[in-house]
Amino acid sequence: MKVNRFWANRRRLLKLAAITPFATALPGSLDAKSKITRDIPDGTTILFQGDSITDAGRDRSRYYPNNLQGLGNGYVYQIVADLLTNHPNTKIKCYNRGISGNKVYQLAGRWDDDCVNLKPQILSILIGVNDYWHTLSSNYKGTPEVFDGDLRALLTRTRKVIPDVKLILGEPFAVKGGTAITPEWAEGFPPYQKAVRQIAQDFNAAFVPYQRVFDEALEQAPVNHWCPDGVHPSIAGASLMKDAWLRAFEKLV
Repeated sequence: MKVNRFWANRRRLLKLAAITPFATALPGSLDAKSKITRDIPDGTTILFQGDSITDAGRDRSRYYPNNLQGLGNGYVYQIVADLLTNHPNTKIKCYNRGISGNKVYQLAGRWDDDCVNLKPQILSILIGVNDYWHTLSSNYKGTPEVFDGDLRALLTRTRKVIPDVKLILGEPFAVKGGTAITPEWAEGFPPYQKAVRQIAQDFNAAFVPYQRVFDEALEQAPVNHWCPDGVHPSIAGASLMKDAWLRAFEKLV
């Protein structure tokens, strides 16, 4: 009887889910849809740039597009898996060139090799957490003004050599309660986030509001489920990032 009740309850839950497919959607996901419904131009090249959150342990020797080991094990991998699964007849090329520990000026130092030469149609950048974090932990002397100026200069340089590139800027985030998030972050980090929001507007870039995504996710489960140290997302946190990124991407294609 216990087994029968179990399966009966399961059938009722599945029936309810079929009737109300969005009832259990996470607030952080905004809606349950992440699949891109528009056509993606054939041969689109997408480049992901950033720090360790983007890097996510990728094998840097596997630098070819759509390479399993070369994409890392984070949000980039999940995004590319979604795109390749749902657009199997579109020759999308996706590269991950995130490098752990990077700040904006370090992106600029490798930009010709890791961006310009790849000639992406879509350039996605998530940067900023180290530009602040390293002022606390690594004796880095950067400021929000330095960060703002460096990122604007990098995007201006990019638009000069790839004038038609479409930009996606991810909001750097710090998830409350994470082991790396000390009290200083509450005051020191928001100016970096504000800078990215304004730059996205000024450069007509799609903006991914990762901070809001994680803040809302905390209403459903604790920080350990989404982003244990407050900086590097878990598998579930990377999935939230994937959904948010795809919503921004759909506005560009």
